[in-house]
This record gives sequence, structure tokens and C-alpha cells, in this order.
Amino acid sequence: MKQKVLFKHCDPAGIVFFPRYFEMMNDCVETFFSEVLEWPFEEFIGREGVPTAAIETRFTAPSLHGDHLVIALDVEHVGRTSFTYRMTAWCGDEKRFETKARLVFVNDSGRPQPWPEAIRAKLEAALEPAA
Repeated sequence: MKQKVLFKHCDPAGIVFFPRYFEMMNDCVETFFSEVLEWPFEEFIGREGVPTAAIETRFTAPSLHGDHLVIALDVEHVGRTSFTYRMTAWCGDEKRFETKARLVFVNDSGRPQPWPEAIRAKLEAALEPAA
């Protein structure tokens, strides 16, 4: 996903305010669901959801107003009711952040439920090859 750093993302010094990175991360997840899984949020959010159960982020360099980021999501593990991904943002050849998170598929009561088979198959197809 490509993301230009906009004025709305920045603090008064013109540096990305870190909570805005989490919004960009969520935009990348939503894009992944729409483009890779072919299951846009609008088709299931409200009846079901995919909340973040765990997230760990390392910010490695600041991003400035006007920078052009490339944010990539790689699936690392697929479980019965969740999946773990690693996401990295780059500006040119400089890493700006790296995050690892786990999303859980839940029903309308917030209880974990198994992935639909078609979605699970697409998640497994997107798994990073083992190193």
C-alpha cells in the first residue's frame, strides 16, 4: 500500500504523530482484506469483526510531511480463529516502522470463531514462505 504523509498525520514539527501510524496500519489491513482476501470490511463488520488482540511496533526513523511510504503486510501464521502478520513501512530504502500483530475473527458477541473456509484458504495462500 502506498501512503503519502499528509498534514493530518503530523505534529506541529511536521513529523508523523505515532498514533497516526496505527491508523495507516489499519488502512493497510483493510486494504489487505479487500484486495487480497476479496472480503471488504463493509461485507462483514457490524455482524462480525477482526479486532487486534496483540500488537508490537518498533519505530525506526521519523516520517515527515510529504514523504511517500510503502507499507507491506505479510501473513506469518494462520490459526483457527486468528492470524498473525508483520507489517513494514519504507520510505525509499529507509525503514520507518515494523509491527507484528494478531487479528482475531469474532462474532457479533465478540467471541472468537473459525475463519470461513474460503477466507482461511486465502490467508494460507498469502503465508510467507518459511525461511
